[in-house]
Amino acid sequence: MRTTLKRGIGRTAVVNGDGHAVLPPGVLSPVTRYRQPERKRSALRTVGRILFVVLAACVATVLGIAGGTYLWAVESVAATSPQQQVKLAAQRLDLPLPDEPKVALVIGYDHRPEDGNSPSRSDTLMLLRADPQSNTLSLLSFPRDLIVDIRCPDGRSAVDRINAAYAYCGPEGTLETVRAVSGLPIHYLIAVNFEGFRQVVDKIGGVPMDVDRRYLNSQGGDYATINLWPGYQRLRGSQALDFVRYRHTDSDLFRLARQQSFVKAFKQAMRHKWKHPKNVFKIAGALRKNVQIGQAGGKGVDLDTLKSYLLFGYGLPAGNFFQVKIGGLTGTAELHTDQTNIQEAVDEFEHPDVDAPRKATAQALHRNLGKKTGPSPRNVSVVVLNGNGKAGAAANTSYLLGRKGYRVISPPEGFLANAPGKWGRTFRTHVFFSGRKNSRLAADKVASLFNSADVAALPPGNKALGTLSNGAMLTVIVGVGFTGRLAPTPVDRTPPRRPPEVRPGKAEMLPLVRSARAWKVGFPLQIPTVIERSSVVDPEVPFRVYKLEDSKTVRFTFRSGSNEYWGIQETDWSDAPALEDKNFSQAIGGRQYDFYYNGPHMHMVVLRTGGATYWVVNTLLDSLSNETMLSIAKGLRPLRK
Repeated sequence: MRTTLKRGIGRTAVVNGDGHAVLPPGVLSPVTRYRQPERKRSALRTVGRILFVVLAACVATVLGIAGGTYLWAVESVAATSPQQQVKLAAQRLDLPLPDEPKVALVIGYDHRPEDGNSPSRSDTLMLLRADPQSNTLSLLSFPRDLIVDIRCPDGRSAVDRINAAYAYCGPEGTLETVRAVSGLPIHYLIAVNFEGFRQVVDKIGGVPMDVDRRYLNSQGGDYATINLWPGYQRLRGSQALDFVRYRHTDSDLFRLARQQSFVKAFKQAMRHKWKHPKNVFKIAGALRKNVQIGQAGGKGVDLDTLKSYLLFGYGLPAGNFFQVKIGGLTGTAELHTDQTNIQEAVDEFEHPDVDAPRKATAQALHRNLGKKTGPSPRNVSVVVLNGNGKAGAAANTSYLLGRKGYRVISPPEGFLANAPGKWGRTFRTHVFFSGRKNSRLAADKVASLFNSADVAALPPGNKALGTLSNGAMLTVIVGVGFTGRLAPTPVDRTPPRRPPEVRPGKAEMLPLVRSARAWKVGFPLQIPTVIERSSVVDPEVPFRVYKLEDSKTVRFTFRSGSNEYWGIQETDWSDAPALEDKNFSQAIGGRQYDFYYNGPHMHMVVLRTGGATYWVVNTLLDSLSNETMLSIAKGLRPLRK
């Protein structure tokens, strides 16, 4: 397009001799301006305009803060994205499926300045499993000194402690080793260093948790220093790290128990403080620099994924957090166990029993569960016979039922485990029950483990089948339709009922309780009239009176015969975070008791009376039986003046 102006001179402009435009005549003469008359504004209208401006400013400020917070949150999540080593390991992760359980491997590692270029150490290895279908969160810990086959991505292998995999071949080696040991798919990788651990704990103001005994090492040396007193208290970052890493005078089993108890206390602290959203941002700020989170493909997690897991953990019902330990460990500096013990722990990890506390309480109180569920698997004897013609079918099924806790026996000596007559080749699986009490209920439960099974009484006229049953409560004939895999149901791990293991304790406890009362704690104290049979009052710290969240509290500490420690906490802090996770309450003898479980094991019993709470806290390994815990709690009696 060609313009009509050239060098700022229009076609109709008058040009003087030097080539510049000349203004029209009279253009600089006085000009008259016209204005509309101003309207008179009322005082109310003026105030309204001011309010509108203020409101608009507030809205803009709120939107700005919200937008800034969102961008900050995205930045925080992005900062947790994996770095090079973790990113390479994350490329080996399994792809998570929608609405299916997700498993994360948590690696806690330490690299100190004095380590220089030497490899970091993985002091903590845990698997976390979130199941949206059963609404459960499971935790499985691996002892750092567990001897396993180390697997490196480059093909190298070694037999060494499981924590050595990190030093051998980094996070990739740890991931491959744990996956080989557990046989589980792993969808997320979380790596956190110890500085991040300290910062996160400090950002939320510390984690209130129970310390079972006196921990003291002021000299340092081969072990880190530590100085903790027994009792429920708020641990700051350095104190919490000292507690979860301690293993000066005990084994890695106790160390794992301390780590798992901290994870549970951390969850309780977060739920307790979630009422103030600013605490979530404080934690995210600490996570930014010290936590790496990777998922399949080497990517970090997005904001929506992180938010969904935070909400899942927050809304988790009491009692739906499960802590699983590997059993059958032997050794001290090096720990060994059979692979079947690891597999049993993995089964419990994958299939947590949400009814375990209810069943364990009914067992301890000698009460009916309210519905007939049949006898416990350990009280059910089973003979398995081959009815599909496949070699090894009976043996494999016997093994699977044994892992579910059933007492599998063999046919009489000299007889093969082959079904007789018409059952020698049957499509459907058959479960026959004997005439024993509750055998029909047991048969129904076993039949539910198979994809296609019929339940019937053992035919009285069939001598061959009667002989092969060998007096078992149940006889299972494996049919062609059985896929070789039992339904994923939780194993019943309810402890067998046994009498409480207690002895009188009033005489030795009365002077201690009277001494504690002299400190004027401000609430009535209770005397333990019975204590665990092999226990003595801890000679180092028999009792302790201290301040806890603006109120005084008393802790009595006992040492059991196995060199474990349990305690009784008495306080008027009625809404402590630890008290929020009760499984249920029970009225016994006109008094209210709250029960807190780790799986089927009663970890804490709390008596509520007179505006105060009185806690009986089990050992780190939950060594006191449920009946013993209940008996001690019921034996608490008020101290009279």
